[in-house]
Amino acid sequence: MRRTHAPSTYGRLSVTMHWLMLALIALAYLCIELRVLFERGTPLREFLRHAHFSIGLTVMGLVLLRLWGRWRGGTPPIVPSPPRAQRLAAHAVHLLLYAFMIGMPLVGWLMLSLRGDPVPFFGVELPPLAAENKDLGKWLRGWHGDMGRMAYGVIALHAGAALFHHYRLRDNTLRRMLPVR
Repeated sequence: MRRTHAPSTYGRLSVTMHWLMLALIALAYLCIELRVLFERGTPLREFLRHAHFSIGLTVMGLVLLRLWGRWRGGTPPIVPSPPRAQRLAAHAVHLLLYAFMIGMPLVGWLMLSLRGDPVPFFGVELPPLAAENKDLGKWLRGWHGDMGRMAYGVIALHAGAALFHHYRLRDNTLRRMLPVR
């Protein structure tokens, strides 16, 4: 039997994936930010570095599943419907978020490959994506860090917009993605 109307909230799996990915992204950032508190070459610093890589690659895999689910299931409508400019802005921010969640892990993997470093994924070493090129790897490392800092802003914009819609506009934007209804 086909639905005659769109659901008012995201499904349980989509909601769980959204909040799980937020937690994983926060953990990946936490690992890479905390690593500088420990001397180079120490086991804890290496653990945090490897955890950052593994979590980032996990996020990339999960976001591909999310995109597939979004393509299959669509999105519940925002009620009341926002103006066209807000919808376009929301799509642009979502596109940036997806680009970061896919691009950052891929760039990290490529960066490690170019530097000739192992690419750890929860204890398994992944194959390199390119032949060693230390200069390009060094440049990519700087770019990766800059993009990571830019992602902070996009994430803040996404969260701020959800709160603005909830508290100021009083629409269902945030409620569609909350785990508790």
